Amino acid sequence: MAHTITGRIAEELGVTEDQVAATVRLLDNDATVPFIARYRKEATGALDDTQLRNLEERLRYLRELEERRETVLATIGEQGQLTEELAAAIRAAATKTRLEDLYAPYKPKRRTKGQKAIEAGLEPLARTLYDDPTQDPEALAGQFVDPEAGIADTRAALEGARAILMEEWAENPELVGELREYAWEHGALRSTVVDGKESEGTKFSDYFDYREPIKAIPSHRALALFRGRNEGILKLDLIVGDEERDPRAFGPGESHIAARFGIRATSPETREGSREPPTGPRPADPWLAEVVRFTWRVKVLTKLETELTGRLRERAEDEAIRVFAANIRDLLLAAPAGTRPVIGIDPGLRTGCKVAVVDATGKVVDTVTIYPHAPQKQWDQAIHTLAGLAKKHTAELVAIGNGTASRETDRLAIDLLKAHPELGLEKVMVSEAGASVYSASEQAANELPELDVSLRGAVSIARRLQDPLAELVKIEPKSIGVGQYQHDVSQTRLARTLDAVVEDAVNAVGVDANTASASLLTRVSGLNAGLAERLVAHRDEHGAFPDREALKAVPRLGAKTFEQAAGFLRIQGGDNPLDASAVHPEAYPVVERILADVGRPMEEVVANAELLRGLRPEAYTDDRFGVPTVTDILTELEKPGRDPRPEFETAHFREGVETLADLEPDMILDGVVTNVTNFGAFVDVGVHQDGLVHISQMADRYVADPREVTKPGDVVKVRVLEVDTERQRIGLSMKMQKEVGEGRAVPAPEAKATKAKKPKGKDRKGPDKGGKEPEGALAKAFRRARTNQDD
Repeated sequence: MAHTITGRIAEELGVTEDQVAATVRLLDNDATVPFIARYRKEATGALDDTQLRNLEERLRYLRELEERRETVLATIGEQGQLTEELAAAIRAAATKTRLEDLYAPYKPKRRTKGQKAIEAGLEPLARTLYDDPTQDPEALAGQFVDPEAGIADTRAALEGARAILMEEWAENPELVGELREYAWEHGALRSTVVDGKESEGTKFSDYFDYREPIKAIPSHRALALFRGRNEGILKLDLIVGDEERDPRAFGPGESHIAARFGIRATSPETREGSREPPTGPRPADPWLAEVVRFTWRVKVLTKLETELTGRLRERAEDEAIRVFAANIRDLLLAAPAGTRPVIGIDPGLRTGCKVAVVDATGKVVDTVTIYPHAPQKQWDQAIHTLAGLAKKHTAELVAIGNGTASRETDRLAIDLLKAHPELGLEKVMVSEAGASVYSASEQAANELPELDVSLRGAVSIARRLQDPLAELVKIEPKSIGVGQYQHDVSQTRLARTLDAVVEDAVNAVGVDANTASASLLTRVSGLNAGLAERLVAHRDEHGAFPDREALKAVPRLGAKTFEQAAGFLRIQGGDNPLDASAVHPEAYPVVERILADVGRPMEEVVANAELLRGLRPEAYTDDRFGVPTVTDILTELEKPGRDPRPEFETAHFREGVETLADLEPDMILDGVVTNVTNFGAFVDVGVHQDGLVHISQMADRYVADPREVTKPGDVVKVRVLEVDTERQRIGLSMKMQKEVGEGRAVPAPEAKATKAKKPKGKDRKGPDKGGKEPEGALAKAFRRARTNQDD
């Protein structure tokens, strides 16, 4: 069956079966995706990490399918009902859903009404009425009345016969599969508010009377609907066909069932009360038509509603997890400030601002608490303290957490820079999402045992400016808060996906084996928490590793682990310059051949772009290392140890714009993207409340995915569209031209530092005389954004 799996994956991914088979062998031999993507390109045909992750996911699914397939075959076989035709259909089932459809009639279940009816002897009644509709149901049912068997009258007999046919028809795999796809293509999901929940569920008001084709519902709306249902606010129903049709006529679902089993649709004229004579239905046709209707309403529609909302949820979760993973990756790979001393400030009001100073390596060298804000208002003293810390430790950057009191503290930093220009400081607002989670964690307690929890947050803020990747790996990805509905999706799938993202990001950058924390080392290919801790302990006891070869002295770091990890562990300033690069130790002989060929020492070759670009990779291949690997080696020699992350850049929030009241329509501001969702991007413009750039306002062109335009951490210019101080909403645009009239646009003005007076009287914009706020597309987007965002 392995051949079938590899062949299917190859077809789905558009690659060769040999590529898939080689990758599967590597994965089964415990090779990691980063290692395979980087150092086994010859085997996989240079599949990238995205392709490898998709391959890994499909391999897991198909192997689970095969395991389930064998269980189904064995179970049906033990029942003595496994025919050659059924076995062939089961072996051909391409999805878990199709497999379960085939298994449904044979699946052990509690005694159903149909089974009880069969046990009561009603199966001949059901078969006769189905096979010969010329029989009169009432007359025939009279022959099956048996009070001792629980059949008190003809009505009970016909209900039992109906249950037998309903269960049989509803478990027909071809019919169910056909109806499932029809309902997905043509059905709609309707939501209504639960009676009495209108006030409690105002954030779901968009969905109080909502209907949309089920296959067209986007991820964020689907998850909002499911959250509303889970909170008891919304009721969801699957609608297939026209609800306003004559109830006596077959709908599309019923028509499929009738067509499958050859049941005639009885016309309205055959109904009781008609003035016209019957048009000639057979006596059992009306009864069989009722069986069709009951089968659809009671059995099939209920089943499809569960399955299709499940499919919608799964698709929505896939998309939500994809968005969350992409945002996490962008944050992890955000530009690092690098090895520069930083003053980290965790802002606060009454309890003061916690301050921590870290040196160029991230080591804590000083801490203090200052009280610049009310009620103490020790403004000048706080500036004096910060200036003293900066001078004492030659700090270059001030990192300010973007939580409570961040804007007030940012103003303090501005005054610090003005009062002491000789210090050459630069201030940066830093997202503190997840910092409190880290501060209270066991890991923070182990790393910073001498510091209070509140001061640990300041340390984290300072360090994440130096190196976002190294610091954020200490925090559970779900706590970083850059997703949509991360608490509503499958936590197992979310954790698996995010772990893969973190692993790929860490290994894409590489890790300094002599300075990295155990948290960062844990994410290195081939290592785990235990090995990472042993590596740190060995480093603490014996000093810095002089070269990669010395890593083998770490207890339990064997040859297999060394192979997986060595290329991603860097030794800066060690005995061998290659140890600071992404060249794997196994490929050092290739570098030696290159040096021998050009007749120059290492120091004259490394970073010599002109020389290296003139070399042909084909000249240095052998049986083990092909053109892809040699090409990577030459690229790495050109820029050894290069960091794939972008250059460090900061946003400068405008002075005088500190609260929502300071914002005015058409202001142009700098901002930092904090989150990207399917419906737009949230941007911090320095007023304590992120603004929403709706997807329709992201560019002067159609945007299908907001990530085409921006990503978390980007510094962007935005224009203020509207401000709602009462509901704490800011509408932003990344279009710098505001539309005027038809077909014309004018540049938007730069933001003013002073506030303009608000218009009064009839020219005042806002709620109308009735107190109702006019609501356009953007206002609706805000309400949905509030629903879609996790707290």
